[in-house]
Amino acid sequence: MSSETALAAGQRARGVAPFLRSQMRNIAPFLTLIFLSGFFAFASPSFATLDNLGNILTQVSVTGIIAVGLTFVILCAEIDLSIASIANVTGIAVAYFTLQESYVNIANIPLPGAVAIILSILLCALLGLVNALGLTVIGIPSFIMTLAMMQIAAGISALLVRGQIAYKVPSLITTLGSGSIGGIPWLVIIAALMLLGGHLVLTYTRFGRYVYMVGGNREAAEYSGLNVKLILGAVMVISAVCSGIGGMLGVAHFGSAQQNEFDTYLLDSIAAVVVGGTSLFGGRGGIGNTIVGLFVLGVLNNGLDHVNIDSFLKILIRGLILLAALVINVYAQRLREKAAD
Repeated sequence: MSSETALAAGQRARGVAPFLRSQMRNIAPFLTLIFLSGFFAFASPSFATLDNLGNILTQVSVTGIIAVGLTFVILCAEIDLSIASIANVTGIAVAYFTLQESYVNIANIPLPGAVAIILSILLCALLGLVNALGLTVIGIPSFIMTLAMMQIAAGISALLVRGQIAYKVPSLITTLGSGSIGGIPWLVIIAALMLLGGHLVLTYTRFGRYVYMVGGNREAAEYSGLNVKLILGAVMVISAVCSGIGGMLGVAHFGSAQQNEFDTYLLDSIAAVVVGGTSLFGGRGGIGNTIVGLFVLGVLNNGLDHVNIDSFLKILIRGLILLAALVINVYAQRLREKAAD
C-alpha cells in the first residue's frame, strides 16, 4: 500500500469515527430494537408472528398518541409531567358527559356525543394553556408547573368520578378506541396518523423549525426575533391535547374510565421519546426517534410476556434500559459540546 493510499484510508477512518459518535443517539436505539427483536424471536416461537406484531402495535398506540405531544415539549428542552393525569381527566370527562347505565353511581351530566367530545378536548386544551401560562408568563419551570398540574388534573378526576367507574363513552370514541376496519384497529390508525402529522409539522413547517431553534439555542432564537414564549406555550398546549386524545381513546379501548388509569403512561411516554434518541437538552431528535422508542418498549414488554419472565424483573429491566438511554443521551450531548468547542 502506498503512502497516499494509507493516508486516505486514515482520513476516512478519522472521518467515520466522529460521524458514528455524532449519530450515537440515533444508532443505539435502532440496534437495541434489532437485538431485542432477534432475541425474543429466538426465545419464543410465538413472538415473531403477524398476529403478535398487531398486538405490539395496539399496545403502544395510546403511548404513541401521548408521546407525539411530549416530543414537541422535549425538543424545546422542557418536560411535561402532567401528560398522564391530563389523559386520565380527559377520558373521565368524556365519560362524565355521556349517559351511563343505571348501575353506575355517578352524578354526571349527559350531553350529546359531539358536545361531550368537544368539551373534553377543550378541557385538556385549557389545562395545557394553564401549563403554558405558568411556564411563559409567570416563569415557573416546566418541571414544577407540570408537577402541580399533575395533581390538579388528578384532583379533577377524583371529583368527577369520586372513586366510581364509568363505562360508556360517545359512540364515535368507542369505535375509534375499540373498533377496527379491515382487521386493523382504528386505535393503531389514529396513532399512526398522529405520529405522521407530528413528523410532517416538525420537518416541513416553519413552526417545526422554530421548535428545533428554541430547543437548540434559545438565546439565539430570541436574538433572531423569534417569539420563544409563544412557541413554548404552543408545545405545552399540543402536549395536553395529544394526551387528552390518547386518554379518550384509551378509555374506550380499556372499556372503563376511572382514577389513576393512565398513571403508568407518564413513564412510558417519556421513555419512548428518550429511548428513541430525542435529546433531553432539546434541538435533536423527532418523531422518527419516538417511533423507534415506541417499538423498543413495545417489543420489550411484549417479548418479556412471551418468555414468562418474573413481572418484578420486567420492571427492573425496563428501568435499566431507560437508564442506558439516559446515559447515551447525556454522553452524546457532551460529545456535541466538545465538537462545538
